[in-house]
Amino acid sequence: MSTLDVVARHPERYHVVALAAHRQVERLFEQCRQFRPAFAVMVDEAAASSLRQRLNEAGLPVEVLAGAGALDVIATLPETDMVMAAIVGAAGLPSALAAARAGKRILLANKESLVVAGQLFMSAVREGGASLLPVDSEHNAIFQSLPDGYHGSLDRAGVRKIILTASGGPFRQLPVADLHAVTPAQACKHPNWDMGRKISVDSASLMNKGLEVIEAHWLFNAPADSIEVVVHPQSVIHSMVQYRDGSVMAQLGSPDMRTPIAYAMAWPERIEAGVSSLDFFTLSQLTFEQPDLVRFPCLKLAFEVLRRGGDAPAVLNAANEVAVAAFLDGRLGFMGIPELVEQALGRFDLSASPSLEALLAKDREVRSSLKALLPL
Repeated sequence: MSTLDVVARHPERYHVVALAAHRQVERLFEQCRQFRPAFAVMVDEAAASSLRQRLNEAGLPVEVLAGAGALDVIATLPETDMVMAAIVGAAGLPSALAAARAGKRILLANKESLVVAGQLFMSAVREGGASLLPVDSEHNAIFQSLPDGYHGSLDRAGVRKIILTASGGPFRQLPVADLHAVTPAQACKHPNWDMGRKISVDSASLMNKGLEVIEAHWLFNAPADSIEVVVHPQSVIHSMVQYRDGSVMAQLGSPDMRTPIAYAMAWPERIEAGVSSLDFFTLSQLTFEQPDLVRFPCLKLAFEVLRRGGDAPAVLNAANEVAVAAFLDGRLGFMGIPELVEQALGRFDLSASPSLEALLAKDREVRSSLKALLPL
């Protein structure tokens, strides 16, 4: 919705070629009615049939495609210049890779493309001549804070450290002993951001920040020791870059995804995003804390798998998705999430898969095995 809001503010500049969804027929129908794309994709076949009927009845000439493979089709259309890669989870990887190989400008909001297949994905970007612009507020902030023309060497750019900020989520001050009893409703109530349920749980466990650490490694060619996480509850500073000369460049703004989306869409220009500027005279104090790795073991696990390399990040991601789904379904406690992830990292081969097919097979193996361990 945030992307479409930015598009709607600049009808002379942007036109929607295709829209995609899983199974939310009515929402996608309304978006098709407003933005008049040439194509609409629904991954769910029954939902696609329903959408096709709704569009025909309304007289809207939108071609409806169905199935996961249709995502690759719309991501590589000749008339598509930019692809917003925002499908949650490993499901978003194939279409993002297809866009990279087709040389598109990729607005990357899907962490898993880099977490699961960082080396494959970055190779596809280079070989396809694609441009990659991060949409996550933290990575977008780093992109803005690095020198113009940054080409992947922190040392040559005079950078000492990349600093990712984290809000700390809803459980930042909850006694550690009470974390075992938290509910999905509590975990999904983020203090600053309005996000989907899976991402909200990841934010509550700080796995979201762990995935961002791995993502930052690939986006900016940054080793683990050059990446730091700082808890910043106000979510005003979105991330920072610390330089050798003692300078720190930071990007500040209201916690609104339209800012990084607009920046990525128009880069190197800046356009209206509908976001109010910060009022420094009413701004609350800005505070910073070290992350508590006892409270947030998922962050520790993410740094460990980044250093381990190979398929370890892919195993971590698959295990986390299974664990979060089980937590949201009431089949696993909140602190069972890092426990299941750590168990997975000890159960599976972590050597690097030679291809996307092998990597996705590893992903399926992890999911299938872990689901069998969970209560029905």
